[in-house]
Amino acid sequence: MTHPRLREWKYLAGTMFVGLAAMVSMVLLLACVVLVVTLPLLPKVAGLARGLAAFERRRTGEFLGTAIPAPPRPGGDPFVELLSVSTRRDVVWLVMQAFLGSLAGAVAVGSPAGVVQNIVFASVWPYFPGITSSIDMPIRSWGDAGLTLATAAAYGLMGLLFVPPLARWYARVSAARLAPPSQTLVERLAEVTATRAAALEAHGTELRRIERGLHDGTQNRLVAVVMHLGMAERALRRNPEAALPLLLTAQNAATDALTELREVVRSIYPPVLADRGLEGAVTSLAAHCAIPCTLGIGELPRVPAAVEAAAYFVIAEALTNAVKHSGAKEITVGLWAQDRTLVVEVTDDGMGGADEGQGSGLLGIRRRVDAFDGITEISSPSGGPTVVRVAIPTGA
Repeated sequence: MTHPRLREWKYLAGTMFVGLAAMVSMVLLLACVVLVVTLPLLPKVAGLARGLAAFERRRTGEFLGTAIPAPPRPGGDPFVELLSVSTRRDVVWLVMQAFLGSLAGAVAVGSPAGVVQNIVFASVWPYFPGITSSIDMPIRSWGDAGLTLATAAAYGLMGLLFVPPLARWYARVSAARLAPPSQTLVERLAEVTATRAAALEAHGTELRRIERGLHDGTQNRLVAVVMHLGMAERALRRNPEAALPLLLTAQNAATDALTELREVVRSIYPPVLADRGLEGAVTSLAAHCAIPCTLGIGELPRVPAAVEAAAYFVIAEALTNAVKHSGAKEITVGLWAQDRTLVVEVTDDGMGGADEGQGSGLLGIRRRVDAFDGITEISSPSGGPTVVRVAIPTGA
């Protein structure tokens, strides 16, 4: 178990490096806006900024011990998405992180660096006369070396006194900026209404899919069974020897109908979930994936069957998309429970560039999760990696 002070130092030190990345992203965004020829690249650069915000959302959430939900992102035209509330909040966080985050992180990095630098300089000054300490004080005697060691102690004391509260304070400030804005009752009612409509539409789509599967496949095969049995009955009356091939054909048709019926039932609620639970079902998915798949499963409490099925189908769809379109060499699947939420994260090292508007797979994942009032984050910059992360409330 990591010591709390070391954990706080690691978080704040990481904040400086995230701040530097935010500064680079901010410069790229400004360049895309100022230089007209680079304007078409603006959605791609904004996607990088959103990916950085999503990374910091996870990092800060882990430090605080609570999940930070992502602001909802509208689908559709990428330039329209640039004007959304979620993008504006991410840009404001980007500016804050570039300046305030870098300064706060510099305290965590500078304090141990100052300790090491001053101790080393105080030790080697006889070999390098006139060397200066970190506060630009020349070291020409052992007395100066003693003052330099005192400076090193001051840096260490500064780290011990200021880094822990500064890390906790900045984590709370960053979390407040990264989280969605507080919603009014009217906004929440509108969101619930939209979610309910999406759930009803998804339910209707699922019913139509099941009906097509039964009508176009299973029903036709059962009709063929009945037809061949009728022909076999007539053959038994006239020529019993001719009835055997008809009976065998009817048997094969019945077997095919049973197979298709099992496929339809499996698409409603996979039997592997009932037999082996969510962990076993996901392990089976990973084992049968055409791309090498690394699985990380945390402790999973028992959740409602509908939530288990949603998580299973999200992983199955994400793996299918990665196999078909990503060109990835490795996929990582994460599954864990956190604060009454089931979290699924699927990452592939493929070419990236996944777009919800170009196919039904990712859009289907979002609609399935929206039906549970969950959160879907999809990050897929050009060149990869692609990260699909969903959080489904368990209601427990």
